[in-house]
Amino acid sequence: MKRSDIIRTIQVQFKHMRASDAAAILDTISEYIVESVANGDRIEIRGFGTFQSRMRSAKMGYNPCSGESMPLPSGKTVLFKPSRELTKKMNG
Repeated sequence: MKRSDIIRTIQVQFKHMRASDAAAILDTISEYIVESVANGDRIEIRGFGTFQSRMRSAKMGYNPCSGESMPLPSGKTVLFKPSRELTKKMNG
């Protein structure tokens, strides 16, 4: 599903809404999630899942082309954990 599909779905749900308004809502929500996770906050969307930042430790990796070992630095990454409802819907 692409961004335009989500905007179209919002417009179908709320028939009075213009595409620009739906796009603004989607952009605002996604910006808030990105900023909050970047600040270290945990975002929970009931029925969908949670987003949170995690520290990834430094480790030794390898270059898949040459096969030689190389150090991979530590850094932050995003962890998404789906809700039980989402998992049941996917598997059921």
